[in-house]
Amino acid sequence: DSGDSVSELREWRPVIYRKCTDALWLLLFFLFWAGLMFITGYAVMAGAAERLVLGYDSFGNICGRKNTPVEGAPLSGQDMTNKKYVFFLNSCSLEMQSLKISSVSLCVSSCPQEQLNSLEDLQSFARNNGSCLCVYNLNVSSYTLDPKAAELCPTLPVPPSKSFPLFNRCVPQNPECYSKYASVLISMVNEMDVFHRILSGILAGRDTVIGLSVLALALSFILVLAFRFIRTLLVHTLIALVVFGLLFVSGVLWWLYYDYKNDPSTELETEKENVKFLLGYAIFSTIVTVVLLSLIFVLRKRLQFTVQLFRIVGKIIGRIPFLLFQPLWTFLILIVFWVFWVAVLLSLGTAGTAQTTSGGQVEYRALSGICYMAWYHFVGLIWTSEFILACQQMTIAGAVVTCYFNRNKNSPPPHPVLSSISVLFCYHLGTAAKGSFLITILRIPRIVLLYLYNILNQKEGACAKCLFKCCFCCFWCQERCLRYFNQHAYTTTAINGTNFCTSAKDAVFILAKNSAKLASISCFGDFLLFLGKVFVVCFTVFGGLMAFNYHRELQAWVVPLLLVGFFAYLMSHSFLSVFEVAADAVFLCFAIDMETNDGSAEKPYFVDQELLTFVSQSNKLTEGQNHRSLRPFQDNEDGTELQPMV
Repeated sequence: DSGDSVSELREWRPVIYRKCTDALWLLLFFLFWAGLMFITGYAVMAGAAERLVLGYDSFGNICGRKNTPVEGAPLSGQDMTNKKYVFFLNSCSLEMQSLKISSVSLCVSSCPQEQLNSLEDLQSFARNNGSCLCVYNLNVSSYTLDPKAAELCPTLPVPPSKSFPLFNRCVPQNPECYSKYASVLISMVNEMDVFHRILSGILAGRDTVIGLSVLALALSFILVLAFRFIRTLLVHTLIALVVFGLLFVSGVLWWLYYDYKNDPSTELETEKENVKFLLGYAIFSTIVTVVLLSLIFVLRKRLQFTVQLFRIVGKIIGRIPFLLFQPLWTFLILIVFWVFWVAVLLSLGTAGTAQTTSGGQVEYRALSGICYMAWYHFVGLIWTSEFILACQQMTIAGAVVTCYFNRNKNSPPPHPVLSSISVLFCYHLGTAAKGSFLITILRIPRIVLLYLYNILNQKEGACAKCLFKCCFCCFWCQERCLRYFNQHAYTTTAINGTNFCTSAKDAVFILAKNSAKLASISCFGDFLLFLGKVFVVCFTVFGGLMAFNYHRELQAWVVPLLLVGFFAYLMSHSFLSVFEVAADAVFLCFAIDMETNDGSAEKPYFVDQELLTFVSQSNKLTEGQNHRSLRPFQDNEDGTELQPMV
């Protein structure tokens, strides 16, 4: 009995170890999210994102919304819903003191379109337009009677002004006042933290960002349907559109760079940053265009082979029709998380305490430790996004594995997607957390190096810059390799039920043993899928260029455009990963099938005839063989010939 107990314990030891490891990684992920929840609560309590764009007066009221009173400030807590513009009492003699404009500011419903020369003109303007240009506690009827009206009202004469698009300020139109006002405003914006300028650009173009995200979603969904029913003509059309999109976007980027660079009104730091980013975008887009056009030319003869590959993958997905909707749920979850993340980021960037000064005015002081919270929050973006994508990959791989290792190909198992999701939540969440954490660990050094490179860009020499770029490229290559092996490790986990490390080791062994036979197969499909992602990104970025180009004033719009392009790539990757993960899972199952079975009556293969023929033709095409033997995978020990199961 004791011997049986010891043997049973030895059999259960790997299972116990796997469960404990997965539980430990899942607990670590939950603890990390507990920290994110703490930062969220802190940002909600201490932040006010509206101040970045809407503006606020000297008494702690945010323009364009209802406000809560600030202790010690009697003029705070007013309803400014109809007062959307910031007006300075001394707009012709502004001064900067510690990134603060010294003049008293008010929230007004409209800016004066004509010059106001007296208190009677101010009173008449307030009665006719409903816009009071004096301090709130001074009644309109008292403008000409109160002896303190000269102190509580703007300096006369009040120049005509016009509302500014981004910061909702009343900008004077008088040339002399405008030059002084613009110089102070330029100094304030240029000295603002880059973090706040980016947040201002995102908030100002939020409608455009949302619209472009919806466009990327629609293009991704159309591509998924197109790949499901792919034909040769469709592939030609897709390649033509990708070529046109690459050339057109590169041309537009160079044209915009030339236009911005030769614009004499480029004075603000945000506008100069737009020019720098446009040059970087144009160079990057040109390089990508040249590389992709070269690859398309080299691989043009393998086009029919790629179509056959997607027909096989489409046939497998056809047995699991609900698999096509899996990216939609993933995308919705990602959108909810991204909206939550951006909202917390905006609140965190404006976290500050309101402090009352002399005269009942209010100033906002930045809180300490915000920078560390922002970095922690950024790591949460990477890890959580990768975790959600890992769960999608495991769900797709589990459903494909269930159908592949089914003896009766004409009768697929019931509800393979739901079965895969249930297995994921019950057993493999820790595996997804560990795999996504490894990706995050490799991505963080890249971001830190990029951050240091931007800080030391003006100080370091050419040697240091080259070292930074080499390290950045090295980490990028490591991340791509790890992402590739992670995907196969998830598939191996779905097949064997082992933990992440064991699955990764088995996947590497299988891929290394069959690399020559499977590399050429996955290469063509991955390249065509990448062209689909480029198609979505190109047309989304083109729409963003056209939309953002009409809003140049004080907007760091190139950074939101980069964010839109990044989101478009993630959306297209999330949708098209159905075919990518399904194809990789099928061929990994095929390799494992060849390893564990020998084609005999006792161990027949699970592979069907169509896939077997396709792999054989692929290997012959790659190796340049002319014989018609159907023996690409042959057992080296006993020479057992591959015999597909009927």
